[in-house]
Amino acid sequence: LCFLRHGQSTWNRDNRFIGWTDTSLTDDGVLEARVAGQMLSRSGLKFDEVHTSLLRRCIRTTNLVLMEMGQEYIPVHKHWRLNERHYGDLVGKNKKEVVKLHGQDQVKRWRRSWDNPPPPMENDHEFHPALDPRYRDVLHKIPKCESLKCTLARSKVYWEQKVIPSLKLGKTVLIVGHENNLRSLIMNLEGIHENDIINLCLPRAIPLAYQLDENFKPLSRPDGKLDEATGFLRGEWLGGDDSVKEILERDRKQVYDTSISENLELSNDQEKWKRWTELAIGPPQPEMIAKTSKSGDFLKRRVIREEADESDDNEMQEQSVGGAKM
Repeated sequence: LCFLRHGQSTWNRDNRFIGWTDTSLTDDGVLEARVAGQMLSRSGLKFDEVHTSLLRRCIRTTNLVLMEMGQEYIPVHKHWRLNERHYGDLVGKNKKEVVKLHGQDQVKRWRRSWDNPPPPMENDHEFHPALDPRYRDVLHKIPKCESLKCTLARSKVYWEQKVIPSLKLGKTVLIVGHENNLRSLIMNLEGIHENDIINLCLPRAIPLAYQLDENFKPLSRPDGKLDEATGFLRGEWLGGDDSVKEILERDRKQVYDTSISENLELSNDQEKWKRWTELAIGPPQPEMIAKTSKSGDFLKRRVIREEADESDDNEMQEQSVGGAKM
């Protein structure tokens, strides 16, 4: 069993509460998803099926991961019960601004505690899920807000009805989800106490792999210890515990450290990581760009890339001619 949080979305980049809002992946999010796919490919894992939410940031992460693994052919099951927790009236607001207004402790309880939901969303909210046609058959089930307890109540239904039956058949399963949705499933799997769950955070796009016993409970890691990144988990981070710790510390500062005014999702370190990643795994091919872009945008990017390649070719030819003359 493997869990994977989606790559960076536009509102992750902008530090906004997302919830059920359908934000798309950024270019960095595409790279994060591709790197996750490379990690999984190099690990030797092969999946029989994938389960994910109805939101594009997860669906496109799934597509990119499977493309990197060469496993586009396996079934992908999408369901609203795997959506992110509903952040109520916080949806759309900047997280750091909310911290300044309500304080770190209150915002941490809203984001990470067991049974402390954020303020409810009004029916006329501009980002209300009822405005989205994908929920037309479950309008009566759309919450006004959710705590982690509420999120687990719906995700556990899906776990028991869909995931467990697949595991019983001996299938290897990938769940691509959102931080709080995955926190609820992992809390249930690991048996993490309600008082401790507030301290569990999950990074984007780093696969967390488990081996399960005959009762679908986690087996211990090879070293017999819990992970060093969170201190709660028997699963293995394929990116390594140290990398996860660094990401989680950056994420903490991005939300709670009001002394930092810069957006850490847009820092120079992020740009360095992006360039390194493109060198490591290559730029996305046109098919990948098409699957992760807004309509028509990938065509413009492809033209720009082709023009740049043509310019490089012309420069090389000129240098070659010049060398011949010498």
